[in-house]
Amino acid sequence: MKLPALLLMLCASTLAPVTEAEVGTTIPNSAIDMQGYLLISSAAAAHRDARRLSEAEFLRMSREPGTIVLDARSRERYDQLHVAGAMNLSFPDIAVDSLKKTIPDTSTRILIYCNNNFRNAEGPFPTKLPSASLNLSTYIALYTYGYRNIYELGPQLDLERSSLPFESSSRSTDSGSAR
Repeated sequence: MKLPALLLMLCASTLAPVTEAEVGTTIPNSAIDMQGYLLISSAAAAHRDARRLSEAEFLRMSREPGTIVLDARSRERYDQLHVAGAMNLSFPDIAVDSLKKTIPDTSTRILIYCNNNFRNAEGPFPTKLPSASLNLSTYIALYTYGYRNIYELGPQLDLERSSLPFESSSRSTDSGSAR
């Protein structure tokens, strides 16, 4: 066998894809539980089915005492434009201590919304793939931490026609539609 062919075979064998049997079985990490995540995600999905709200229901419930409207988008996007009165806890910051501090009572009614609830506002509400919608991740995370009084804005709304009140926390609103 010629040397270039041998080198090519050697290189190809080192770049071979990892098999499914090799993935996840050799590197334990007790702080990450994929099976637990999949189980709780399934339970959260069933719980979520009856907790999606129309715009009118979301608006009505948001005005009731003891209700928190939670915006889990980045602080930057939240500052650009958010539902008036919403509190921001960015999704990457949802953790044991931040939830205890922000929403200490797990029975608190929490209303959530995300980018994919609004169209015609790509600046503050950039579109995500439907299966990567922030509502899904946020709902599952809250459910995982023991919150069960969660409701989600259901429809996709045109920001300019929505009856929800919006506000900005930043001075510059060059992000599309600031109302």
